[in-house]
Amino acid sequence: MSRIGKKPIPLPAGVKYTVEGNVATVEGPKGKVTALIAKGISLETKDGVLHVVRENDKVAPFHGLTRALVFNAVEGVTNGWKKDLDIVGIGYRAELKGKSMVVFTLGYSHPIEFPLPTGIDVAIDPKQTHLTVSGIDRQKVGQVAADMRSLRKPDPYKNKGVRYSGEKLKKKAGKTGSK
Repeated sequence: MSRIGKKPIPLPAGVKYTVEGNVATVEGPKGKVTALIAKGISLETKDGVLHVVRENDKVAPFHGLTRALVFNAVEGVTNGWKKDLDIVGIGYRAELKGKSMVVFTLGYSHPIEFPLPTGIDVAIDPKQTHLTVSGIDRQKVGQVAADMRSLRKPDPYKNKGVRYSGEKLKKKAGKTGSK
């Protein structure tokens, strides 16, 4: 039996869900998120708690996955998701241009304009070196943060670039330090 799939999902007040076919739509105070449900898996509510139930052991590989997707949707519409990014390097910075565009200056010959998808918000600190990507869809927040990081990945020799907050990097020695 799936350990993750057996865990109940607490449903906070104000959160409702509907199932149509293989799609669960979760609505809450922050918005609406959809999650896919595998065939042979159903959702049941008992005492204000959501349980993910599977029909048989053939759908066992999808039991924990489905529970995780529904939990992420419930958590997103109540608290939201966020990722923090740090920009390290002399002259490297980011700034908001309107509500839906982030402009990065990352040492290239030109600034990089990064359009934000709908449902994603970015907050930049006054020093312009710390970004917070937030939204209600966990997958979209993570993808946007990964795309921003890929604009200038952390350099292993100088540790400059865009990185996640708290990310540990191994600094490599240069040519002279290899002896």
